[in-house]
Amino acid sequence: MASCFSLYVTIKFLSLYSMVCAVSGLGANWGTQASHPLPPETVVNLLRDNGFQKVKLFDADYGTLKALGKSGVEVMVGIPNDMLASLAGSMKAAEKWVSKNVSTHISNNNVNIRYVAVGNEPFLETYNGSFLKTTFPALQNIQSALIKAGLSNQVKVTVPQNADVYESSTGVPSGGDFRADIHDLMIAIVKFLSDNGAPFTVNIYPFISLYIDANFPVEYAFFDGNSSPLTDGGNTYSNMFDANYDTLVYALQKNGFGNLPIIVGEIGWPTDGDRNANIEYGRRFNQGFVAHISSGKGTPMRPGPIDAYLFSLIDEDAKSVDPGNFERHWGILTYDGRPKYQLNLGTTNSGTLISARGVRYLEKKWCIMRPSARLDDPQVAPSVSYACGLADCSSLGYGTSCGNLDARGNISYAFNSYFQQHNQLDTACKFPNLSTITKSDPSVGSCRFEIMIEPYYGGAERRIGSLRLVVGLILFLLTVL
Repeated sequence: MASCFSLYVTIKFLSLYSMVCAVSGLGANWGTQASHPLPPETVVNLLRDNGFQKVKLFDADYGTLKALGKSGVEVMVGIPNDMLASLAGSMKAAEKWVSKNVSTHISNNNVNIRYVAVGNEPFLETYNGSFLKTTFPALQNIQSALIKAGLSNQVKVTVPQNADVYESSTGVPSGGDFRADIHDLMIAIVKFLSDNGAPFTVNIYPFISLYIDANFPVEYAFFDGNSSPLTDGGNTYSNMFDANYDTLVYALQKNGFGNLPIIVGEIGWPTDGDRNANIEYGRRFNQGFVAHISSGKGTPMRPGPIDAYLFSLIDEDAKSVDPGNFERHWGILTYDGRPKYQLNLGTTNSGTLISARGVRYLEKKWCIMRPSARLDDPQVAPSVSYACGLADCSSLGYGTSCGNLDARGNISYAFNSYFQQHNQLDTACKFPNLSTITKSDPSVGSCRFEIMIEPYYGGAERRIGSLRLVVGLILFLLTVL
């Protein structure tokens, strides 16, 4: 790393070669909450084509892990929060999980599993303490299972935490400590990680600060140096990431674990679903972050390389929008693996993101509002509500990519989203006297009426899905007719 950093300093500008050296360990989060996920093999090729050497998963899906076999990509495999209780309460369950989801893939499929993420942000305040009693015991049992399997030197445990597990009592990083209500639990977990040579994983999201606080200084979220800096003793912070990261560093130092390795498990910027979630801000943030860690400077309190996973690789149109409509738009790539913007990771010869290969699409047709249909038809509101409830309307609304559509456009967008997510079945465009199928692309400006990719699952699953759709539509029609 020293040679890479010196090359950067010598050349002064961020040349492609120096960036390749500096961010060769940059990872990506691969989420699969999508109505039509790309085949795992396609995503693995995407990772490799774009030079990602690490990937973070949120579960242990067999097909996903098998596809990563022999790829050379380093894997952090996840355990969902809803599994923590069973793993905390049974050593046998933990051993079975490790055997099935770690040992087998390492020995039989040659998957390079390096970390097990036990839970995901389990101490979020919004969870109201649901996982406070199960996270640490589950972590201990998984570690014991790794030891029993002879894998504890190769595979390390960690618990990805939201940045709300620590706070500053003074408003600057040096006042950092773990949240008072979970302080003792956090110290116990941190000590356990330290004793087992494992890292602390944290998810940092400047966008969320901007989303929840209208007075948050926008420029401080980015890395351009345009914001008013924050001074903390002898340290100066020109962006929120450094200040947030160092608040954690101080929290660890204050409790005797100043040398514990830190992984940034998630960091990124969404591109739709909110007025501050757009293509330009997404490009600006992610390019700024890549350039920032490419310098090798680190943060004032932790100079040196930063280990990080971008959030995320691909959009997920089936994620919950309870936190906000932006949740379905974190990807640097669209649902079908196309780059949203120019982003130089420094890992490809072209200096740009590379699209997914061999993606197959459904027919070029869309479901829209029938031209003769009336906006005041009493069936419009329940039809749109039904469509959006079972599809994805998160691109509609103020400040979004489709925020400038008129009323008919909004209705058509909702109908088409439902139609596409249900594989363009004729029955999915049967909103009573309101809808029709067209072969003319209704997209307008930045608002894309998408065509869905072909599902890759087997025929039996597709037939079951189609049957459910038909039943659902019949029940819906009975309510509105």
